[in-house]
Amino acid sequence: MVRTAKRDLTRQQQLARGPVDLPYLGLVLILLGIGLVMLLSSSSYVASIEKTSNYDGAYYFKRQAAFAAMGLVVMYFVSKFDYQRLRGISVFVLGLAILLLIAVLIPHVGVTHNNATRWLKIGVEFQPSEVAKIGVVLFFAARLSKREQYKTKPSKNRYSKPVEKIRRFWYWSELNELWPLILILLVVALLLIREPHLSATILIFAAAAAILFAAGVKLFWFVLGGGLGAFGVWFLLVVIGYNGSRIEMWKNPWADPGDKGYQIVQSLYAVASGGLSGLGFGMSRQKFAYLPEEQNDYIFSIVCEEMGFIGAAIIIALFALLVIRGYWLALHARDRFGALTIVGITTLMAVQVFLNIAVVTNLIPSTGIALPFFSYGGTALVIQLAEMGIVLSISRQIPAPPEPAKKPLTRAEKKALKKVKKAEAKAAKAAEKAE
Repeated sequence: MVRTAKRDLTRQQQLARGPVDLPYLGLVLILLGIGLVMLLSSSSYVASIEKTSNYDGAYYFKRQAAFAAMGLVVMYFVSKFDYQRLRGISVFVLGLAILLLIAVLIPHVGVTHNNATRWLKIGVEFQPSEVAKIGVVLFFAARLSKREQYKTKPSKNRYSKPVEKIRRFWYWSELNELWPLILILLVVALLLIREPHLSATILIFAAAAAILFAAGVKLFWFVLGGGLGAFGVWFLLVVIGYNGSRIEMWKNPWADPGDKGYQIVQSLYAVASGGLSGLGFGMSRQKFAYLPEEQNDYIFSIVCEEMGFIGAAIIIALFALLVIRGYWLALHARDRFGALTIVGITTLMAVQVFLNIAVVTNLIPSTGIALPFFSYGGTALVIQLAEMGIVLSISRQIPAPPEPAKKPLTRAEKKALKKVKKAEAKAAKAAEKAE
């Protein structure tokens, strides 16, 4: 294999060979390691009594560790991949995501768990919503990174006053460049609500809003979007009565602690029993078939029980540092596409962590959302690590800070330097004569 000399590479290729951001990589690896350890502890009892796991207490841990290893390999190769090529495949990824979301709704194709049809089984079960998240982020970043190409001025032809007002609003509101993005969001949202998968809808809307904000879209759209979102939530909860029981149990889970409020009550028991320093690793009591989904959506409850307030605070701080570092990389990205992509991926991570912790502590109603790097789910973990690989790929091409300008030498320094050079020259001549 012939290696190309660095001097023969283009600037683009040289930048792509740069080092990854080590603080970001370190935070990802630390959180992944802690997540695997906590998954082993939280799932050991349930796995030991389940027939599907062959009564192996380490069943979930082994599978998650295998997917983690696969995800790390994917993250490595994605970090080596020139992220500029993601512009071209963003449309393909988004189109594939929409087709998969449609396939979920086809009878006898989508897989149903707990009255929700969110999964497809192609060898392994996975949620197409995970593909939709990264698809929307890449497409929005690619589209909005070239906003100037889509900006056109209204023609100077004369129209009637009503038509002219509509045309002016069309260009003032930036609808001429935003209408494809709005249409895509509506299509994805409708498909996700049909599953139903409200938490994924919230995550995608949050990431899209963050990218739009970073791209400099008018605040008018955020006010309008916030109002429509609030109306939509009110319509779903009050008029239709969607998940009405969850809202009631969120308000007072002790009204029915043995049935509908059981999961929330047991989660709060786990959080409270941890105290300041926790019960110790593997010493959780709620994981003994008291708390449902202890290895999945409610794994943070076990974290609080075993590691206490201090351990939970440390994990939250690590996630916060990861998010802050992500936005820092976005600020220093080489180009607009890289910056917007990191903003979208980081926002997905931040909102997902917040929603999961808020659910297990009963700050918000249950949404069925996993904790990144911690919750059991192999394909979701691989996709998350692939997203981290994209961020690391972008970090490779962050230009190095310019070297500080050298101070001019003083006269005395110049004279001293001349004397040193003369002495070196005499020494070299003397050495030649001696030879």
